[in-house]
Amino acid sequence: MRNLAPVVASLVCLLPTSCAHPRLNESSGFVAVPGGPVWYEIMGSGTGTPLVVLHGGPGGTSCGLQVLRQLGDDRPVVRYDQLGSGRSGRPDDPSLWTRDRFVVELDAIRAELDLQEIHLLGHSWGGALAAYYTLETGGKGVVSLTLSSPLISSETWIADTSILRAALPTEVQAVLDEHEAAGTTDSPAYAAATEVFYAEYFTRGPAVEAYDCPDAPRNPVIYEQMWGPTEFFATGSLQDFDLTDRLQDLALPTLFITGEFDEARPETIAEFTSRVPGARMEVIPGVGHASFSRAPDAYRRIVMEFLNEVERADAARGWPALLHSLRRPNCTATSLP
Repeated sequence: MRNLAPVVASLVCLLPTSCAHPRLNESSGFVAVPGGPVWYEIMGSGTGTPLVVLHGGPGGTSCGLQVLRQLGDDRPVVRYDQLGSGRSGRPDDPSLWTRDRFVVELDAIRAELDLQEIHLLGHSWGGALAAYYTLETGGKGVVSLTLSSPLISSETWIADTSILRAALPTEVQAVLDEHEAAGTTDSPAYAAATEVFYAEYFTRGPAVEAYDCPDAPRNPVIYEQMWGPTEFFATGSLQDFDLTDRLQDLALPTLFITGEFDEARPETIAEFTSRVPGARMEVIPGVGHASFSRAPDAYRRIVMEFLNEVERADAARGWPALLHSLRRPNCTATSLP
């Protein structure tokens, strides 16, 4: 009987996602980016299109994103600590902490790891970066976008957190108002009052899955320079950040995720979702901003189902291309008889 393996290989290589990337194996290391080295980890070695995940902050770390390691059975999951935080280099250069340099950083990582086609997921500030990256680069090689409790508009974010802040006990609000007016947001009293807000809308209960990375700390200097002293008081360079009027240009499958009690309020995320053609939204019940650590099973399920749906649709669209022999440039295929 004739060996059909070469023919099958030819057919498979014509599908949109099957030959989009070289095989990635579990590993970690450093990539040189403008300003210094960035640490990354590839979690899993599945054959699907890789998922690149962007952590929050700015100045946060990818430690908690290990919750997505299980998705590595289907596809490589790439997490990295943005320059200046976690295990990455910590240059003392304030000029590096700009939204555009973080775009260049992601491009450098993709080039080094040969990530020609990716799914892109960002949480909080990472969601802002994911959306901004896709818009600024034209979405080159980005096959889907997951925006998890994203910062889309700083003005809207502050309006939302002001609504939530107004629901706090009046004595807590008074402390916050007093120290913000006096410029003493570094005081212990202000920190204590801030924790009341965070307990309600950020952490909202203990983590179901927690990861300890003592060698990969956050960098509050970057957070304060780019955002400000707290989630609800913006004084940094992102004060003017606003992608609202550009959302209609996200011409790719897009998923928004938020928590029921998130500081990225579901009402606002629903409005953003309506601006992206074909986008969908998922609200995780009972959680705040830290959704992936408080409801990890639900979070993983939502992301996994979305990515699989995108790839099934992509494969279905690929069959007409197959029939017309439109071969992918990355594939080495044996000619059909």
